[in-house]
Amino acid sequence: MKILLVEDNVQLNKALTTLLKRNSYIVDSAFDGEEALEYIREYQYDVIVLDIMLPKIDGLTVLSRARKDGIQTPIILLTAKSTVEDKITGLDLGADDYLPKPFNTEELLARIRALGRRKAQEYNNDKEVNYGDIEIDSNKYVIKCGEKSANLSKKEMDILLLLVKGNGNIVSQDVIARDAWDSEAYSTNENVWVFISYLRKKIESIDSKVKIKSIRYQGYYLEYKK
Repeated sequence: MKILLVEDNVQLNKALTTLLKRNSYIVDSAFDGEEALEYIREYQYDVIVLDIMLPKIDGLTVLSRARKDGIQTPIILLTAKSTVEDKITGLDLGADDYLPKPFNTEELLARIRALGRRKAQEYNNDKEVNYGDIEIDSNKYVIKCGEKSANLSKKEMDILLLLVKGNGNIVSQDVIARDAWDSEAYSTNENVWVFISYLRKKIESIDSKVKIKSIRYQGYYLEYKK
């Protein structure tokens, strides 16, 4: 799961970035609203944690412009302001959640998990997905490329959808192990590697130009070259 953290307080930004990475999230950090908009428009995130009081462009303006650009990534607003009016303004502009400072870090993590689950559920409800030259039917567990097709197991499909959702970004082994397995007893990095190997062979069998790439000790990502 990839998160954009937008917080101008350098010390707090570094502390939250460390916390999120320790919880197996991939994190980009921005320190002002202008930089935040550049990240939001250039990259895809699962959740954005956005402070309201920012230099250059304030957080509410960042939120408003992101929504006008059609970006629907879940956004949690962080602010020292906790009045009802401030909350209503943020929610009316399209925020998904609101956390006043100071906050408990465990509560922040819980809210990120909740928004991440909701986004994943919305994504998985879309039974037909395309990535590169592959058509993915997650209802029938089938992938197609041209006239060729291959059947996937549920585990292979879950892993493929996690990689597709990553949109070319690295998905860590820990995230795959956590999200693609129902039981922690079987969610090991070795099992991730085994199922990635199965999935690679099936993608190759349909002559797709989509490749599963790996970075040692980090994770996996999809690459598509026409």
